[in-house]
Amino acid sequence: MTTTRPESTRSALPAPTSPASWLPLAAVATTLVLWASAFVAIRHLGADFSAGPLSLGRLLVGALCLGVVATATRGVPRPTRREWVSLVAIGVLWFGIYNVALNEGEQRVDAGTAAMLIQLSPVLVALLAAVFLDERFTAYLGIGLALAFGGVALIGLSTSQSQGRDLVGVFLVLLSAVVYAVSLILQKPLMKRLAAVHVTWLACTVGAVVCLPFLPTLVEEVRVAPASSVLWVVYLGIFPTAIAFTTYAYALTHMNAGSLSVTTYLVPPITIVLGWMLLGETPAVAAYAGGVLALVGVAVARRKPRRVEHPPAPA
Repeated sequence: MTTTRPESTRSALPAPTSPASWLPLAAVATTLVLWASAFVAIRHLGADFSAGPLSLGRLLVGALCLGVVATATRGVPRPTRREWVSLVAIGVLWFGIYNVALNEGEQRVDAGTAAMLIQLSPVLVALLAAVFLDERFTAYLGIGLALAFGGVALIGLSTSQSQGRDLVGVFLVLLSAVVYAVSLILQKPLMKRLAAVHVTWLACTVGAVVCLPFLPTLVEEVRVAPASSVLWVVYLGIFPTAIAFTTYAYALTHMNAGSLSVTTYLVPPITIVLGWMLLGETPAVAAYAGGVLALVGVAVARRKPRRVEHPPAPA
């Protein structure tokens, strides 16, 4: 004779737990601060390391740290063949091409212009998410994107130097923005089955492999660089790479891709503060107004449309 479980017993079973609401926001905040610090570190290292070797050194340290953490906490991942295709694409695009192009671009254009150009990526992410991820492109998101980009543009124009622009540098930074947007769209579906640390580790390892041709130059530049600069490379590998990309992937599992991408508009204002604190750079007055406008844009983009309650139709 079969017996059925009492309704009271079934209701008492523990429901699947979801992370605390503050955890994704804390992950985003960690990512933004660490990515902003990367701009300061890259600028500091420009005299000691060229673009390719700097990318390789950063990725080697990041892949090593991520491998230790990933295997110790989550074990060995087992991606499917289709997931491997996405992981390799993300590694080549986001960790390989993005880093090399951005590092080289920042050596050719001033920091303000680079910051303005790289922030085109959230607009691309929102559009790609609406097409490929069926995410809703709301009016709030569109207005927020426009306001935030206007703030970043104001920051870029106020801090740019008329003689520091280079068409090749502009193209390289724009290339970084494009590959970032495509990679984020590829990464979102992977979060349904794979752990964030696994995705970041595997993609970072692929990026390091792609950058291996720069190994001889990296060895030579490490040999002649001061110890403090070598430590900055290690910092880039541990914090803005291993930790920041993992926290960003974690946030991506709990947030809309379009809304999450627009938070990167906060990176330029944070970079201004860190540059002032660590490099002694004093931004123009208009840059502060741009930072406020970017903050307002992010706040608007994160608003959700109000649901309209319709009364039931009469019988």
